[in-house]
Amino acid sequence: MKHYSVLLYFLVFCTVLGFSQTTIKDVQTRYPVSYATVSFNNGNGLFANDEGEFVFTKKLYPDVDTLYISALGYKDLKIATLNLPDTILMDTETNTLDEVLITAKIDRKFKVENIKPYLDDDYYHCWLPTIESEIAVYFNNPDTDLKKITKVHFPITLESKDWDKRKRSNADKKPFSTLFKVKFYNSENGYPGKEISYRNIVFRTTEKDGDNFTLNVEDEDIFIPKNGVFISLQVLGYTDNNGKLLSNKKYKEIKSNDGSIVKIPTNFRPLLPFTDKITQNNTYIKRVFINENKWARFEKESNFQSSLLQAGLNNYGIGLTYNVYKD
Repeated sequence: MKHYSVLLYFLVFCTVLGFSQTTIKDVQTRYPVSYATVSFNNGNGLFANDEGEFVFTKKLYPDVDTLYISALGYKDLKIATLNLPDTILMDTETNTLDEVLITAKIDRKFKVENIKPYLDDDYYHCWLPTIESEIAVYFNNPDTDLKKITKVHFPITLESKDWDKRKRSNADKKPFSTLFKVKFYNSENGYPGKEISYRNIVFRTTEKDGDNFTLNVEDEDIFIPKNGVFISLQVLGYTDNNGKLLSNKKYKEIKSNDGSIVKIPTNFRPLLPFTDKITQNNTYIKRVFINENKWARFEKESNFQSSLLQAGLNNYGIGLTYNVYKD
């Protein structure tokens, strides 16, 4: 009887909200398109989960009449929200697929090199992740030796449950379960260019992972291009206990001084610590749903309004482990 009541409440809740779950699939294979980007074209949006599913309701987003959908390897798609279908089909982008490289296993001696991540537990030194922002960090290639990335180390700052105990290392931490997407780009004119990995790379992190999440990418066969590599991080949203991506919270609406409504993206945890220990500006930011999806270097000259830049904290200190192969 209890389970029946819960189910009945869920059905009533969905009806009131105008619940609509849509699945994005490949037009040929009918396989789901995992983690596709769904933009509202107003500076906000959301992501599909690993099964290509996302939830859109006119109750939550009454002013959104068109969705702009994109995914790696597929043609961009524009679709009206009126009578949104249960299934959306995407065509493959043949020009992108033709660029996929097949690499053979390298059986040579190598030396392991490490670049340590920059950790910081100061809340005021941190970036608050939102799904509309992608952060990329540049790593140069100092010579012509062949280099394969095996691990990426992402700094994370945890928050204490009790603010008064925030400086204690043994203080209980606020729980979270968050899914991130990682991308690798080559360098084109000093900015992130084309992706050099053609598979979705995601990871889930919780407060139990501590202040440094290590992602093993050894099986991805990612080699550092001669002009260097950009490694990016993008939050997809919170997950359930099984790692399944949950529906994103609606953005906040704040009334400005002139009476207009400003939509503020939802912040997610964990926090990402920035540092002033890197001399060059190696961090780049992209607003996924706005500014024509263009990259900008994270510096004052790029007109970013950020307290981090005011404090001289202009880099996210990702760490790296890679193999340097001998001739």
